[in-house]
Amino acid sequence: MFGIKKIDIDLKSIGSFAIDLFICSWKGSLRYYMWLAFLGFFIVFWIYGNYQQLSNGMIVTGLNDQVTWGIYLANFVFLVGVAAAAVTVVFPAYVYKYKPMKEVVLIGECLAIAAVIMCLLFVVNHMGRPDRSWHMFPSWLPIPYLKGIFNWPNSILTFDVVVLNVYLGLNAVCAFYYMYMKYIGKEVNKYIYIPLVFIAIVWAFSIHTVTAFLLNTMPARPMWFHSMLPIRFIITAFAAGPALIIIAFTIIKKTTKLKIKDEAINLLAQIVVWCLGIALFLTLSEVVTELYAGTEHSFSLQYLMFGMHGLNNLVIFFWFSLFAMVTSFVLLLIPQVRKNLKILPYICALAFVGIWVEKGMGLLLPGFTPSPIGEFVEYTPSIIEIFNSLGNWAIGFMVFTMLAKCAVGILTGELRYKPTLAKGED
Repeated sequence: MFGIKKIDIDLKSIGSFAIDLFICSWKGSLRYYMWLAFLGFFIVFWIYGNYQQLSNGMIVTGLNDQVTWGIYLANFVFLVGVAAAAVTVVFPAYVYKYKPMKEVVLIGECLAIAAVIMCLLFVVNHMGRPDRSWHMFPSWLPIPYLKGIFNWPNSILTFDVVVLNVYLGLNAVCAFYYMYMKYIGKEVNKYIYIPLVFIAIVWAFSIHTVTAFLLNTMPARPMWFHSMLPIRFIITAFAAGPALIIIAFTIIKKTTKLKIKDEAINLLAQIVVWCLGIALFLTLSEVVTELYAGTEHSFSLQYLMFGMHGLNNLVIFFWFSLFAMVTSFVLLLIPQVRKNLKILPYICALAFVGIWVEKGMGLLLPGFTPSPIGEFVEYTPSIIEIFNSLGNWAIGFMVFTMLAKCAVGILTGELRYKPTLAKGED
């Protein structure tokens, strides 16, 4: 009888937790509803774009025989870094026990969940049809009707999807378990929670490393075929991710009751500036290495920086990304500017956009030009690709917004379990 009653109470608290989170995620001010409506606007076009791609196939994209990876995988590569960068919040909080960061570590985990969801959406778009995603499920899983062609271990993408799903599961378990324990007014079980957190920290490095292997294991693409690429991926991730987290922290601090200490934001700003500096150094090293000899292996970089044979669509993107990253780095080097929370979010936004352009337009796309047989063909994303990409970002931001709102409610104590007493109980 006692055990049954205990289970019943636990089920009630879990049900109450789920209901309260759902209500909290959809309840807010007029500004909150306007933000969700703004994101919903892009999701409408996302529905149309996915319908067109599903109905007509990949012919609606701008991809061709020479450039087979486009804006979908460009966003995927970038967002894997954003997901991995949540470790810049988790690591100081649990390894160095930095209290200002530990108080808001839940926000970083929410960002990781949203970023991985966006990554998986872009993978599905890249495959052309959602039903092809069954090939990403390992054949040994006990899931009926999901016995596709899981090309493992030959396909690095299968590795990538597996590690991303594991990372998503780790962050979801950690975040929701932490929120649930706070919701019912109890401390987390450190023997369960802390090991999962440390596994997630290590796994964060693995997801971006495997993504780098997706590119740098191709000897036919000289621009990617070097061992420095995984390091460059991780460094740029640890600049772009914290930059986005700083923007989120600033907005949350201004619009909610959650007190985010300036020390937490200052630490993230320092991580951004030093990782950005290392990223620029690696970019300079690659430019010197490729262009000094000027062999045919440097054609992709020459095409990106200066254009070749009258093709120069990507040149403006390279120089813009370089300008954005250098400007952000120089400004963040100045302590008075870096600690000014009024202008810091704008500098972080500039750095975030610069790294996004550098990783997508400045790395993924020029790797296909020229082709292995020397063809120079340019790629321009179609309107359908743009609709789907904007929609994926909108879905990700909507997921993060709702998760962050629930997390704020939990951390501020606004969401707490209020058990109803049975008749006759005091």
